[in-house]
Amino acid sequence: MKFTAWKLLGWLLVLPWAAAAANPALAGRWRLDLKRSTALDGWTAWDLVVVLDGPRVELRHEMQWRSTKATATNTVDTGQPTTVQDFFRVEQRHLALYAVPGAATPVRAEWLDGGRTLRVEATVPVESSQGTSPMRVYQEWRLIEGDRELALIELHSTRGKPLVYRFTKITGEK
Repeated sequence: MKFTAWKLLGWLLVLPWAAAAANPALAGRWRLDLKRSTALDGWTAWDLVVVLDGPRVELRHEMQWRSTKATATNTVDTGQPTTVQDFFRVEQRHLALYAVPGAATPVRAEWLDGGRTLRVEATVPVESSQGTSPMRVYQEWRLIEGDRELALIELHSTRGKPLVYRFTKITGEK
């Protein structure tokens, strides 16, 4: 097979798209490992359901505190910046920073590490006793070796320390 400049150009156009694809192992249901994670401050359980649809990634958070249940979804797009209405983040109540109801959050997302890490950057409007201000949130959703564990490392511009959550893949459960 003869290698031509046209074939080289074709490969150069295809390779960035291949490198930017998600690892399919990320899709599915993940359950928080409470013992190996940052405290949830009010929640007792957290399931994450990840749905991959081309460049779009749906992150559905199913939270529970005793008999109270809450579900929220952040849908990000790795192909272009987007806006998420009511961007969900685990509230850190002792910081007294609360989500602004109905607020739009600008979000950028991209794949790193050959599709094994989803990086999400958001500027979330929050309310405090001093008024409303933007809070930068940086998240890395990382598949761990063996694809049976997922780590979320989250940095907030309002905190000095990262939040680290460890999830285990759940199979055979809806």
